[in-house]
Amino acid sequence: MRQIRVPVFIVGAGPTGLAATCLLATQGIETLTITRYPGTANSPRAHITNQRTMEVFRDLGIEDRVLQAATPSQFMSNNVWATSFAGTEIARLQTWGTGPERKVDYDLASPCGMCNIPQHLMEPILLDVARERGGKFLFNTELISMRQDADAVYSVCRDRITGEELEVVSDYAIGGDGDNSVVVKEIGFPTEGQMGLGAAVNVWLEADLSKYTAHRPGVLYWMTQPGNNYWVGSGTWISVRPWNEWVLLFMYDPSQGEPDLSEAAVAERARATIGDPDIPVKIKAVSKWTINQVVAKNMNKGRVLIAGNAAHRHPPANGLGTNTCVQDAFNLAWKLALVVKGKAGVALLDTYTQERQPVGEQVVARAMKSVRDMLPISDALGFAPGQDEAAGWANVDDLFSDSAHGRERRKVLSEAVDLQNYQFNCHGVELGQVYRSNAIVRDEMPRPAPERDPELYYQATTYPGASLPHAWLQRGQQKLSTLDLVGRGRFTLLTGVGGSAWRDAASRVAEKVGVDIDVVSIGGPKCDAQDVYGRWHKLSGISDSGCLLVRPDRHVAWRENELGTHGEPVDCLEQVMRQVLALPA
Repeated sequence: MRQIRVPVFIVGAGPTGLAATCLLATQGIETLTITRYPGTANSPRAHITNQRTMEVFRDLGIEDRVLQAATPSQFMSNNVWATSFAGTEIARLQTWGTGPERKVDYDLASPCGMCNIPQHLMEPILLDVARERGGKFLFNTELISMRQDADAVYSVCRDRITGEELEVVSDYAIGGDGDNSVVVKEIGFPTEGQMGLGAAVNVWLEADLSKYTAHRPGVLYWMTQPGNNYWVGSGTWISVRPWNEWVLLFMYDPSQGEPDLSEAAVAERARATIGDPDIPVKIKAVSKWTINQVVAKNMNKGRVLIAGNAAHRHPPANGLGTNTCVQDAFNLAWKLALVVKGKAGVALLDTYTQERQPVGEQVVARAMKSVRDMLPISDALGFAPGQDEAAGWANVDDLFSDSAHGRERRKVLSEAVDLQNYQFNCHGVELGQVYRSNAIVRDEMPRPAPERDPELYYQATTYPGASLPHAWLQRGQQKLSTLDLVGRGRFTLLTGVGGSAWRDAASRVAEKVGVDIDVVSIGGPKCDAQDVYGRWHKLSGISDSGCLLVRPDRHVAWRENELGTHGEPVDCLEQVMRQVLALPA
């Protein structure tokens, strides 16, 4: 059997595997990534891309490439509930931070905006970048078995076209192979939860709906009609390309039989929810999927680590799927790169589970709750299975009638729509993760209490474990974010106008521990970057002589409010770096 030796072997070339490959290759780590498929995603699938994921792409230097292929945030604004595109509009909600009440929150939180980039457009970009930076790939190649010992991971793979088998021997392996992960089964990662909680169909189609959508641009259009409101209504239209390419999603109850998925049947469903028989519909593909609620109890075991859907599976509510996959990879890549290079202790990999497993649990729980919280809208509309059409339309008339009953129903509907903010403007869940692990040095001060609902609102903080807050700065004539000063696979020490001693300390400690530490001063005109708006001063949580140690994934590892608070800068920083890198004291 042919054998390949590689430092890091990655199973799966979806968003998880591709992001991990990009990040590791960028840091000079040799990788081999396999996928059982002949190419990247062949249909839209996941699409919402939040600010934190765009920050990862910014770190990779590919934010502009992603934006060129994406639908910009101004076309993501409206969630529309209606009886059909041509029919009665029932309600509308501004989403993804585009409404005037939320726009400032999103603008202050990040230099990056959200966008809508379907998976079949995102994955080729990541593949190109990974290859440009040295990542190697084998398509049409499936994992047959995987085992590990103290020295290596041994993976038997099969070429699905020729039948040839080969063995990949790697120092480490990443399982990014999705819902039915072979890596999870072979290595024995324990999981908890349930599969198959709901059944759904995606219909990828072309239909020019500009006349019904251009004046109310959005990503999601929820169509609900009499006699057909199973779970999320008659059909949810997801914009792939404004306004002529879509995914029509509908759910069904398998206990009542399988749906007719013939081209004629799904085209008829599409025409019914469009409500305009003159608009041509072209079916591109039809696929079934299930709602799952599964979380791995740990995400690293020996030399094998899992990420993305292999570690957490949940419905698409909140648009957290691909985002969590990419952010898993961002957390893992710098740690694995340093361990492979011999610059960090292997115990650093344990912090991957410590930090990301709770995030997986939170994301799964939030997505499941959001799915359940859609039911009040169906209830408020009053449509019921088996209801005849005349009664259904009378029900719509009653909803908007000038009557006590109509007013009460509209109040209930308004409350049900407001509840959807927890799915479509859930900024705190998207950005607010604060890690706790051995790679974070705990602060003496308590973590700030939330000033607003922590799910709906992100609260910027430099509390250790939090992602570094964004603030606009000036360097010469260049406007840049605090996020642009850190990351890119490196540790960075941020200080102020009185923190010059940290520069010498960082140089000496970097030599001792063998890991580079950049130093950037932020403050007045003589600093590396000028805090012209004064916002960084309000957010930094340190004095002019204090410092923040920021990890390569832009999370704050440690902060010292003032120079000399806990002793000599060199001694303090060295102790911190050794803890973060899991190196002997």
